[in-house]
Amino acid sequence: MNAHVVVGVDGSASSLEAVELAAREAHLRGCGLKVVHAFTWPMMHVPLRPSPLGPPEGGLRNIADRMLAEAVEHARSTEPEVQVTSALITGEPLTVLEAQSRTATLVVVGTRGAGGFVGLLVGSTAVHLAAHSHCPVLVVRKQERPAQQVVVGVDGSPAGDAAVDFAFAEAALRGTPLTILHAWTLWNAPASELQDDGSAYTEPASNLQDSEERLVAQVLAGRTATYPGVVTEHKVVRSGAREALIQASKDAALVVLGARGRGGFTGLLLGSVSQALLHHAHCPVAVVRGSENKQ
Repeated sequence: MNAHVVVGVDGSASSLEAVELAAREAHLRGCGLKVVHAFTWPMMHVPLRPSPLGPPEGGLRNIADRMLAEAVEHARSTEPEVQVTSALITGEPLTVLEAQSRTATLVVVGTRGAGGFVGLLVGSTAVHLAAHSHCPVLVVRKQERPAQQVVVGVDGSPAGDAAVDFAFAEAALRGTPLTILHAWTLWNAPASELQDDGSAYTEPASNLQDSEERLVAQVLAGRTATYPGVVTEHKVVRSGAREALIQASKDAALVVLGARGRGGFTGLLLGSVSQALLHHAHCPVAVVRGSENKQ
């Protein structure tokens, strides 16, 4: 299977939600879906076969096989036209998913899970997957109200170009509008605007607003011609990136973020902003790494 979407499952309700979204993403792309479970028990050297004293359908291996079969059936019932395969892979979840991301177009995971994906998006493990995946990572979060638009956070950095491209492509596949959001403050505008002592900006805030508007225009340049069917709206707000993105997620079907950037999005996947979005966004979140960040 060449182009395909990968979804990590562990039998939890959250992972089944991820299966649904992954099946829809595969359908939009016209590609296959691979359902993957990281089977950690062999690494612990525990018995995998049924106990002689228990039912023949028992045992950790049989439980894992049934869980995978349930996930596959769930995917097929969600999108019957999508070709679905499955894999039970021995290994630690993050290592398994990172390896799968090398040949996938998208990896989809739930926010919380059990078994193989316990705490996948809690703490440092979420940062690890977003920072090291070789393809975009889509984190499934409950949407508080129906929405159709895609939102992408931009900062004008080269590292963020891949996220913008992904957002345009996603909006085109979904047939939905795209909002390009840029958040700035007096402390994350270009450094050339700083006074010599770095304490404040010499330009009035109105001039900085104009400068930030031009930055977004540069992001749009060329892409609107590539995706003529995508209706775009750009928003330049004087606000912290974390607050602006969480607020925008309330009216979004998907928020797209770059792995790293400048200004308001610097260290997005290494600090408080990434944690805030992973834990508090009101819709699914896609994290896209630029090619210059991939190993």
